[in-house]
Amino acid sequence: MLKQFLGYAIPSALAMCIASLNTIIDGVFLGNGIGNEALGAVNIVMPITIVFFGLATMVSVGGGALISKHFGANEDERGVSVFRQVTYMLIIMSICLSMICIIFSSKIVKIMGATETLQPLSAEYLSYYAAFCLPSLLGIAFNSFLRNDGKPKLAMVSTICGTICNIILNYIFIFMMGLGIKSAAIATGFGQIVTLLIALPHFILKKGKLSLGKQKLELDTVKEVFKIGVPSFFAEAAFSVIIFVHNLVLVNTIGEAGISTYAIINYITTNIYLILLGITLGAQPLISYNFGAQNSKAMIEVYKLSNKTSFIIGALFTLICFIFGKSIIGIFTTDKDLIEMAYIAVNINNLAYLFIGSNLTTTMYYQAIEMPKYSNIICAMRSILVLPIVLIVMAKLFGANGIWISMAISELIIITITYKSFKIDKYTQMSLSNMTV
Repeated sequence: MLKQFLGYAIPSALAMCIASLNTIIDGVFLGNGIGNEALGAVNIVMPITIVFFGLATMVSVGGGALISKHFGANEDERGVSVFRQVTYMLIIMSICLSMICIIFSSKIVKIMGATETLQPLSAEYLSYYAAFCLPSLLGIAFNSFLRNDGKPKLAMVSTICGTICNIILNYIFIFMMGLGIKSAAIATGFGQIVTLLIALPHFILKKGKLSLGKQKLELDTVKEVFKIGVPSFFAEAAFSVIIFVHNLVLVNTIGEAGISTYAIINYITTNIYLILLGITLGAQPLISYNFGAQNSKAMIEVYKLSNKTSFIIGALFTLICFIFGKSIIGIFTTDKDLIEMAYIAVNINNLAYLFIGSNLTTTMYYQAIEMPKYSNIICAMRSILVLPIVLIVMAKLFGANGIWISMAISELIIITITYKSFKIDKYTQMSLSNMTV
């Protein structure tokens, strides 16, 4: 099982790591090519971009769980039907999101907390980013479906190629052509197009079980996809809410310097967050497949392997940032005061990543066994129930350092509640019993 788990988890984690470089690359080029205001402006928009990612993940995880379950139960045609319906759903969602964000970009960034200085830059970035919503969402989802179709390495290759394209275009647009903040959004968009074009032939040419074709949307299937997938959106929305709440508290506690510091934190930690998410997404097809095959022992084993792997990666990341933190932060800015503030903030904030992987894995596990209400409870605690209270209290008691430590305290509280309240073995047997009823 370990070999099989690593065969899915490593390519998935690497793909997510490489995908996260898109965000980091944007930060490096914007910070050095335009300035700190550009970093702050993109950080204002980041919760919206995370929502886009969350919607794609919601539909792909919800659909992927059903697909893998049907494959495990030898119902391949039903799995293909789910895939085709999910593709149509993503196309409809993408078009609607693009129109809304382009038309109302200024109003949206104002609601997200943009100051008068940052508002024009944030609105410009959002408009251009939203224009590429269709290839972005389809690229994310199709990479997930490649893993469900037994092709995790192809998903990794498509992501690498998209990231290379993003790097090259970022340099050309910002330093050679001087296009400003929209450069990062356009470069990321073209990178997603490259990712999509590499993934598409697998489905068009029917190289695996999954293929594109005509398929009517079935209301029951749509409901089931959303029912299972909503916690994935909720998990990403939780991350989005975390950034939004931090931005509001920072504006009132520290000011724009705090926003720039938090932007650097996000550029650095988005990488580890997506790697941890990649581990859980790599585990999902295995858990869903064994759920369809009613193999509870294998399901629990994959869950435990995912938790252990996530903790080790989180610990290594925390250690690396402690040793090389100032050098890493120096990639984004040359402001010495900002580097000092960000170094302290990053190392305090990083303690959260010892616990986040476990919460992501548990959230995903309950989706895979079709008990999403428990995933929703965990996500609600991470976004609207525990974190805002901890953040506000810690900010008042300890100022800036209280803000940076709040996420670690929140995630630890949630792990404790989850461990005491939800018994994985019990709910695994219950979910398998529900299948046979």
